Amino acid sequence: MANGEIAFVETSGTIDSSVTNIWNQKWWDASERASWKLNSYANKIATGSHPEAILANPLNVGFISDTVELPMGKRRLARFLYLNEKTDPLSWTSEYMDRMISELEIFKPVVLEANPSLLAKLCRYIATAKKTVFQPQLIVFTYEYPSAFHYRQIRRVFDVPIASSYGTTETGYVFMQCEAGKFHQNSQFCRVDFHPLKLEHGGPRLGRILVTTFNNPWYYIVRFDVGDLVRIDERGECPCGRDSGLILEAIEGRAANVTLTCSGRLVSLRELDKALSVLEGIDEYRLEQPGEGVYRLYLVSQRRDKDRLSEQASAILKGLYGQDAEVSVSYQDAIPPEDSGKYSLAKTLFPVEIEHYLAESHVNKRRPGK
Repeated sequence: MANGEIAFVETSGTIDSSVTNIWNQKWWDASERASWKLNSYANKIATGSHPEAILANPLNVGFISDTVELPMGKRRLARFLYLNEKTDPLSWTSEYMDRMISELEIFKPVVLEANPSLLAKLCRYIATAKKTVFQPQLIVFTYEYPSAFHYRQIRRVFDVPIASSYGTTETGYVFMQCEAGKFHQNSQFCRVDFHPLKLEHGGPRLGRILVTTFNNPWYYIVRFDVGDLVRIDERGECPCGRDSGLILEAIEGRAANVTLTCSGRLVSLRELDKALSVLEGIDEYRLEQPGEGVYRLYLVSQRRDKDRLSEQASAILKGLYGQDAEVSVSYQDAIPPEDSGKYSLAKTLFPVEIEHYLAESHVNKRRPGK
């Protein structure tokens, strides 16, 4: 620690709202460079010295300043420009977002790394105000699950390749989405064990993953539960030609974001998001399940026919969760992030233990008396 090789860092955490980790920057950078090889666009343009703009909550990365806006020079670090210093995105003004647009034009990043909910918010403003914005060569989503609505809103403004990068502070870069849309394991830096769910809950292709890290002499992690669900690709091959490690059809969202149908079947965030994605005119949403068979959907929408929208949303949720579902739909001006700075699109207000839904052969069994 004295020579700066490692440090303790506070992060928003994979499991808890705040955790302390041992940070090895050299290992992290090497893990990231290896992940670039899994996407042709990233492999071509990412040199390690390329300019990169980051739009994220500063609780996750960057510089925090909620009371005073920091000048551009104070938000630079090496090749990075952090576009946002405010922890509460509800405090963004049109002038503040104009600053982001201006700085993208000045900085001209090769890559824009973004929290999808925050980039979608900026894009809604750009589209409504009929503004133009600098186009990077690649947008990389990280920090959150990108919903179909995020993609739709961002695609209205940016006409560039988009890829999702998946990893955690603890494990480094675990999967990278290739140009064909599938996720490839960063096999050089980690091992991934897949635990399928029971058939009635989406198995054997849907399940959780445990990650074991390689090449970090300061922080060994073995079979670390990252808290996410993934869907294994059915064919196990990809048009891009890469075949090392696991190939995923999709990241299905956090285990903490699953909900349950009236009959008790597990619903992943991706399944919920796909069902809701047919709705038009949705800026943001959040679904909460306070109890068995009860669902509260919060929407942000500029549509005037909100009664019609509520009927459509209720019908979708009843089709997904069961006709006996008790569904309420209400509207908000904006939806705030969680304490971690990240957005939660869905959650139960009661504990759901994912281990109860795993296929029997993958449930942790304890010896008597242990």
